[in-house]
This record gives sequence, C-alpha cells and structure tokens, in this order.
Amino acid sequence: MEPIGVLVLCGMCDYFEEELKKKFKVSKFSDNEEEFLKENANSIRAVIGNGVIGASSELIDQLPKLEIVASHSVGLDKIDLKKCKERGIRVTYTPDVLTDDVADLAIALILTTLRKICESDRYVRSGLWKKGDFKLSTKFTGKSVGIIGLGKIGTAIAKRAEAFNCPISYYSRSEKPNANYKYFSNVLDLAANCQILVVACSLNEETRHIVNREVIDALGPKGFIINIARGLHIDELELMSALVEGRLGGVGLDVYVNEPWIPEQLYGLDNVVLVPHVGSNTSETRMAMADLVIGNLEAHFLNKPLLTPVL
Repeated sequence: MEPIGVLVLCGMCDYFEEELKKKFKVSKFSDNEEEFLKENANSIRAVIGNGVIGASSELIDQLPKLEIVASHSVGLDKIDLKKCKERGIRVTYTPDVLTDDVADLAIALILTTLRKICESDRYVRSGLWKKGDFKLSTKFTGKSVGIIGLGKIGTAIAKRAEAFNCPISYYSRSEKPNANYKYFSNVLDLAANCQILVVACSLNEETRHIVNREVIDALGPKGFIINIARGLHIDELELMSALVEGRLGGVGLDVYVNEPWIPEQLYGLDNVVLVPHVGSNTSETRMAMADLVIGNLEAHFLNKPLLTPVL
C-alpha cells in the first residue's frame, strides 16, 4: 500500500513529528511553495494546521486528492469550512485536551498583569530594588470577572476565578441554563459591570472586534482585559490607543492579530503582559493533542468514526 501523504503546515513538537512519521508520509512546504505543490499536490490526502495557519480556500483548490483537514487546535477560523463541506473533506480538531492549560494561562495572565509580576521581575534584575521599594500593584482576589464566551474554556476560567472569590458574569450567544453566573445579553453591559474582562469565545464574523472602543471605555481606566482566544477579537488599534491614553488599566495577551508580528508600541508599556500564543504549550497537552490529531487521521483512513469530528 502506498504511504498516505500528509502535508503539515504548522510547527510540531518532536513527539508529534516522530509519531506522525511512523504512520504517514509527512511533507512540509519548501521555500518554493508553488514548486512544491506542482510536484506533490496529487499525493497529499491530509493537511494538518493549527490556530495560526490552516487550510485556506486557495490551498484546498490546489489539492485535488485532499480528504481530511486535521486542526492541531480547538480553533477553526483558519480553515475554510464552507469549501471543505462543498468538497466533502472531513475536518477534525482537538477540543477538551487543551482546556485546562488555556484556563490556567488566563489566570496566570490576570495575576501577572494585575500584580505587575513581569515589571517587578525587571525591577529586581536591574538593581532598582536597592534604591527603593517597588510600586504598589492591584489585588486580584474579589475582583469581578466578566467572561466573553462561556464554553468549555470559559467555564474552566470561571471555576478557577471562583477560587479567588471573584464574582463571575458572562456574555454568550444565549444564556446557559446550568450556569450559576450572571448573564448579560451584550458585551457592552458585561464590560460595564466587571473589572476584568476575559475573552474566551471562538472567532467568527460576529465576534471579530467584539472588544471595540465602546467596550474598552465601558470597562474603564481601572479595568483589565485578558485575551486567550484570538487576536481579531480585539480592535488592536483601539486597544493601543486606550492603553497609551490611560483609558484602560492593563492587558494580558496570548494572541494577536498578525502573529508573530506584534505592534511594537506595546513593547514599551509597563501595564501590558505579552506571551507568544502559548495557551496549550505544555509537554503534556501537546502530546495529547498530537495523539488526537494522529488518531483522527488513522480513523479516517481506516474508515472508522472520527474521534473529534467537525465535518
């Protein structure tokens, strides 16, 4: 049997690459993408992407034998789902296994931003402590937390924030019948009634720039924004403007509009914490995600039910 060709668009940890190569013929784009596709398009039956790069309409059109797109991510915004559905291409993703890590990071960003952990670390390393005490920071315990998107990750964040005695409220497309948190039917009201706004929803046309100038101003100069979802959820220009002008207290970001390029204006702001899209970036979770991607590919090519199907 001829080896099944898999095109990998994203980076892989060593474990993922080793396990994938045991079962499939793995390809990556060369420097000349056009030349690569000309030579290999007919042998590619599967594509693996992630939350940064996925199967676009243009790529799908160039792969006539493509059968399945496996996302090494819980996000699907980089995959042209409409095109996949038209072509009968299966789509899978990696839900659940990364929930805890992403929720943990959200709390870490809250603590790091409010307590000025990065800034105080620099203060010690630069020798400034010898000249005087570090400035005061902001308490997290008891702060009201508003969550945009009460899915699995949003719920996990809420449970963790409850341990800090934080009142929880949320916005979602509809009220969750089993949630014991205050529901707001729009983001503006949510922002006006919380001190920390956490973005944890999926990205689509409705949620693009869901955090805009009005929402930022409703949160106010003592408010904080944490984003562990997608960069396009926030109007980045308005965010920078609010931070520079003092209309927002601070922000903790794991995701950006044009990763890995981040607006340099953010670098010089002490009330900003920046991490490089590492929400699921632990050895344990990346191994579990790799197993799930490979398991979905194996299931498809063995004509078995997919483990985590989208289409």
